[in-house]
Amino acid sequence: MTEKNYKKTHSAFYGVYPMLLVFFRADGSLDLDAIALQVDAQVKHGAHGCAVMGLGTEVNKLSTQERRAVIEVVAERLNGRLPFSVTIGENSVAGQIEFSRAAEALGADWIILLPPTVGDLPEREILRFFGQIADATSLPLGVQNAPQYLGIGLSNTGLGELRTQHENFKVVKIEDDPLALPPLLEATDGQLDVLVGRAGLESLEVFRAGACGLIPGFETFDRLSRMFDHLCTGEDDAAEAAYQSVEPAIVFMLKSINHFVTYSREISGRRLGLNDIHHRLGVDVSPLGQHLIEKTAQTLGPL
Repeated sequence: MTEKNYKKTHSAFYGVYPMLLVFFRADGSLDLDAIALQVDAQVKHGAHGCAVMGLGTEVNKLSTQERRAVIEVVAERLNGRLPFSVTIGENSVAGQIEFSRAAEALGADWIILLPPTVGDLPEREILRFFGQIADATSLPLGVQNAPQYLGIGLSNTGLGELRTQHENFKVVKIEDDPLALPPLLEATDGQLDVLVGRAGLESLEVFRAGACGLIPGFETFDRLSRMFDHLCTGEDDAAEAAYQSVEPAIVFMLKSINHFVTYSREISGRRLGLNDIHHRLGVDVSPLGQHLIEKTAQTLGPL
């Protein structure tokens, strides 16, 4: 066995940070109890941190009041048991600064900034947008760089420039395959911690390519957390087995953001023992889809 120090990072954050789901009641309101239940499961099953308010938390389907309610219940239930990351998705500098300060007041350890949803924005304007927020908070921060999903993002050179100008900018979250990591790390002189989403797809290889963490979906986080722990102790065969046990489910779910969160909620809800699962603007689930949900949840087992 060859051990590798995947935990040596610039930000002190590493490992698997599952992105919490939002659950809804039949009347469309938030089911905050189900959100708290996920926090307990993360602690119990070895997650290395807790993430909330990203695309997997369907931030674009929640009001500002609902987003704050989710952060509050997560922070209270987490109570410092794991590092806590909050994605900031407001569409203005002032909004992101305000929400960043609210997250910090509630106990967030670090934040991830989403770019504004503005098309054809020059890179210098994106840098200015992120830079103003970085200057207004003392928290370590990252940016979500996923132009393939968001339609807007920074080049590797732009990420390097942002890192040079703002000391607290330490992390970038990408939604890309392992081949994207070496040029990113080279362009930023290895000064950024890279965390990868994509629901955990190809996660073994993204770690081997230089990532220090994953922000996957909730539905498979326990297996992926074990995979990371095995990698850290040089148990490559055990890491491979842990990853292979979830790859079919990940491949099936990665068709679109809305497809992913619908099926993730269905599978996760069953693993958590929830009886009634409701969606807000979800995709239709066919009879075959229901069969695959039941089969996947049964294979992965209860949380």
